[in-house]
Amino acid sequence: MYVHIPWCVVKCPYCDFNSHALTGDLPEQPYIDALLQDLELDLADVWGRTVHSVFIGGGTPSLFEARAIDQLLSGIGARVNLSPNAEITLEANPGTVEHDRFEAYRDAGVNRVSLGIQSLNDQHLTTLGRIHSADEAQHAIEAVKSAGFARINLDLMWGLPEQTVAMMESDLLGVLAHQTGHVSHYQLTIEPNTVFAAQPPALPDEDTVIAMGERAAALFEAHSHQPYEISAWALPGHEARHNLNYWRYGDYLGIGAGAHSKLTLAQDNRIIRRRRKLVPHSYLNAVQDQSFVAEASEVGESDRAFEFFLNRFRLAAPIAYDEFETRTGLSRHTIAPTLEKAASLGLVSLSGDTIARTSFGARYLNDLQQLFLESDPIKRTL
Repeated sequence: MYVHIPWCVVKCPYCDFNSHALTGDLPEQPYIDALLQDLELDLADVWGRTVHSVFIGGGTPSLFEARAIDQLLSGIGARVNLSPNAEITLEANPGTVEHDRFEAYRDAGVNRVSLGIQSLNDQHLTTLGRIHSADEAQHAIEAVKSAGFARINLDLMWGLPEQTVAMMESDLLGVLAHQTGHVSHYQLTIEPNTVFAAQPPALPDEDTVIAMGERAAALFEAHSHQPYEISAWALPGHEARHNLNYWRYGDYLGIGAGAHSKLTLAQDNRIIRRRRKLVPHSYLNAVQDQSFVAEASEVGESDRAFEFFLNRFRLAAPIAYDEFETRTGLSRHTIAPTLEKAASLGLVSLSGDTIARTSFGARYLNDLQQLFLESDPIKRTL
């Protein structure tokens, strides 16, 4: 399950997520009430199924007090079959949490924290529009650790304006020194409809970016972190179970403003997607008539191969043909021509019953995924 909390103190210039700067009081209780009413509308589609992870993302969920998170998680547990071993993640920003609040989040049921560090360089933090300093980031990491969390992710961006390879290395070594076990290492990209898109900063050139990526990989390897996902590195056993489910084309239920759901109705061989209303006040007003869903659609068979590989090729682990057939309801024969083309280009290797993304395929992941968008495996086999 994904729970979206859309408010931030300020909107970062690179961010294209559904997040909104606060302009008044935080409607904490009304939003919790709306989330739980929203959840009830989808219970019939997930009845009897177990929820193995909950990710509370944003926005900045750490703007909500621990009592609100406790109420949310208790309400979820009362409505769905929440595994007693569920991974429950809360996103937090160093500039929005009183450090003693982490213990209260843990007591509320959160057992994993994802901290949006982004950089340990004050110059870059200012450029990125972050409201915390490098020192505050360092203190926040230690506060989460001292609160007793054994599972912690640190978000770190690279390829920043005016960043050198040495600066990237300093950031990464500073994060790895905390030994949290998981780092999401994202290259900064300029997304449409952001401040950076309207006023693009000067980013490092391609050679510098390649050098950064290679140096980062060497540092992660030296610290025993594995690249289990295209932008995530972890010690064995610290992989994010919630994110793994996304990349394996698993099902997820999303509640909150702009949240997405993908649910498989196996008995009907149907995959359905839903999106909640984007704007927070429209979402809150939907309580009146239960009109939380803004869009609903069905994933046709001709789209499933592309959707599957769009997600699954982000993971380093090889893909079994059985996994593809189970997740999509399609025969492996529908993708054979496209896979053969990908193999001829060196993007994948095919061996027995498995498909493996090559290192070349990882570097040119968009090109690999594009092959499945350009082809229509269903029509081709008719």
